[in-house]
Amino acid sequence: MVFLLGCAQEDWIDRTLVTENVTGAWTGSFGDGNSYRPIQFELRQQGAKVTGVMMVSPTGSASFGSSIPIEGSVAGDVFTFRDQRGTYSGELTVGGDNLEGQIVSHYGQRRASLRRGGGVPQSDSATR
Repeated sequence: MVFLLGCAQEDWIDRTLVTENVTGAWTGSFGDGNSYRPIQFELRQQGAKVTGVMMVSPTGSASFGSSIPIEGSVAGDVFTFRDQRGTYSGELTVGGDNLEGQIVSHYGQRRASLRRGGGVPQSDSATR
């Protein structure tokens, strides 16, 4: 019995292993085409737990809306989050100073790309 509990604990540790740190300011975008929207995160990480705020620009606007509190976690190289109202959630892969993945909102599921400390994001169509 003790052996089984020891294995279960080790598996749990392996699944929650934190290999990346997402603390800092992140700037990027989510969506595509006409639904492209600039986005920013200000994140603080303690162990696997992440808290912070996200700011989303209204479609077609260069300014950001109000700060939306978010909570999440990092497991391995995957950062997941949800805002307190349940409007936004996401799963993003951390690669150094890059976050890539999907954000789900009332607009549906959209591709997201952010860079730590990055400048003003450009839409994919603007860089082609």
